[in-house]
Amino acid sequence: MIEVTSITKRYGHTVAVDDLSFTVRPGVVTGFLGPNGAGKSTTMRLILGLDAPDSGRAIVNGKPYREHAAPLREVGALLEARSVHTGRSARDHLLALAQTHGIPRSRVDELIDMVGLHDVASERVGGFSLGMGQRLGIAQALLGDPKTVMLDEPVNGLDPEGIQWVRHLLQGLGAEGRTVFVSSHLMSEMSQTAEHLIVIGRGRMIADTSVEQFVAGASRNVVRVRSPELASLTEALAGPNVTVTALEPSAAEVVGVTAEQIGDAAAARGIALHELTLIQASLEEAFMEVTQDALQFHSAEAREVGTEVDGAGAEVEGTRA
Repeated sequence: MIEVTSITKRYGHTVAVDDLSFTVRPGVVTGFLGPNGAGKSTTMRLILGLDAPDSGRAIVNGKPYREHAAPLREVGALLEARSVHTGRSARDHLLALAQTHGIPRSRVDELIDMVGLHDVASERVGGFSLGMGQRLGIAQALLGDPKTVMLDEPVNGLDPEGIQWVRHLLQGLGAEGRTVFVSSHLMSEMSQTAEHLIVIGRGRMIADTSVEQFVAGASRNVVRVRSPELASLTEALAGPNVTVTALEPSAAEVVGVTAEQIGDAAAARGIALHELTLIQASLEEAFMEVTQDALQFHSAEAREVGTEVDGAGAEVEGTRA
């Protein structure tokens, strides 16, 4: 479990994370969403103790990350897949990490096969493609068979087969009762992978809810109907809060009544229905709607947003204090 309580982080005058609190629970895949510069990567760095918060705290599996005696066995993380010795082979990189935690060589070989790097395991990492680097980063995150897995953009650079593999991997980890926290810019993929969402903007909480509730909250409850008797159906649905917008002679979109109410009205008058479909927003549409203010801030006030460099040399975008 990951517990973040009132975390705030500033870089100079830039507020990267602003009084952020949330809990990532085991047994589900939790997606971490937000516009560019929202503070997602900074939040993950704070959870892992790579940066120190100005206030608040983050604990993983009951204690701060730095207090775990064998952190690889508690938390598997992928923040920057290219943070490896480019002169080492993939196998040697994983072996070096395994030796620090007493992890057997057999686990390294198992993971190399699992992530699909068997044929290039002896090649230098410096020659890896972006997708191959991501696979190695995922292998590193899973090396200690951790209870908690935290991945920042794990499908970046992967082909469709690789993206599908990551989706099934994450869902499998969640089904095993592990805590899975993953960020991604691919909304279509996140909608198929995550069950719960944490959405932030400008370092602040926007939503902490299930994917289903998040999408439903952004939907207008539009119902598409198709009927050879559309005029009669429109008359049957007439009401002060009902809007029927014709799409073509036999089809329309209806707002103000439910699909069930439309079906009942049609049945009562003997009107044939050829289509009755509830139109819901996609996750991408819902995300764009709820983060609109944050997106407008970044585009309209770009000159007011600072890009500063922290002590570790990482660029951080945020809001001016």
